[in-house]
Amino acid sequence: MLAQLPQLGTAGWVLVILGALVVGFSKSALPGAGTIAVGLFAFALPPKESTAALLLLLILGDATALWMYRREPDWRTLIRLIPSVLVGLVIGALFLAFADANAVRGGIGVILLLLVGLTLWRRRAATLRARRAGDAAAEEQPAVGRLGRIGYGSLGGFTTMVANAGGPPMSMYFYAMRMPVLTFLGTSAWFFAIVNILKLPFSASLGLFSVQYALMDLCLAPLVIGGAIIGRRIAARVPQSVFEKAILVLTVLSALALIVGV
Repeated sequence: MLAQLPQLGTAGWVLVILGALVVGFSKSALPGAGTIAVGLFAFALPPKESTAALLLLLILGDATALWMYRREPDWRTLIRLIPSVLVGLVIGALFLAFADANAVRGGIGVILLLLVGLTLWRRRAATLRARRAGDAAAEEQPAVGRLGRIGYGSLGGFTTMVANAGGPPMSMYFYAMRMPVLTFLGTSAWFFAIVNILKLPFSASLGLFSVQYALMDLCLAPLVIGGAIIGRRIAARVPQSVFEKAILVLTVLSALALIVGV
C-alpha cells in the first residue's frame, strides 16, 4: 500500500496533512476556511489531481459535519437553492471540459470581493430601512431576494465545480440570510454534502480520480475527522458577531488567494 502512495516529499506531505485538518475544521466551524485547504493541496499536487483528491476529503468532512449538525439546517433555504446550484455545476463541468481552471481563478477572486461588498451594502441598507421604519424585527430579516438567491446559488455551483471554492459565495449568502451560527453551519453542511456528491460523476467523467490519491485520502481521513471535532468545540462557544466577522475576513482572504494564484 505504501508503495502506491504518491511521492510528495516531506514538504508535500506536510501541506496535505495541514490541508486535511483545515478541511475538517472548516466543515464544523468556519466554512470559508475551506479555500485555505484548496491552496495547500494546489501547492502539493498537480492541479487536476488536487481537485479530485480534495473532493473526497471534502465529502468525508461533509459526512462528519452532517452528524454534528443533523438537527440544525434550514431546509427551506436548501430546497430553494438547488435549481440555481445545479445550473452552476453544469456550467462549471462544461468549463472544465474545454478550458483551464487556473485561467478563471483570478476572475472568481474578483467576483468574490465584489460579492462581499454587495452583500455588506445590501444588509446594511436593509437594516437602515428597518430602523427608519421603527421595525426592530425587520432588522433581522434576510437581506437577499429571489434574484440574489439565483445569483449566489449559480456562482456557488460554478466555483465549487471549477475550483472547490464554493464555500465563500455560499457563506456570503447565508450571511445575507442572517442565519444564527448553528443554523448557518448545519445548512452549510447539508448544502455541501449534496453538492459535493453531485460533483462526483462530473469529476469521474473527466478522469480526475486515481488509486494513489484515493489511498492518500484514506491516510488523511482521521485528520479530517480530528479537525472537525476541534472545530465543533470552538463553534459552540463563538458569539454571533465574532462568527460573522470571521466569515467576512475568510471570504476576503479566499478571494485574494485566488487572485494571486495561491
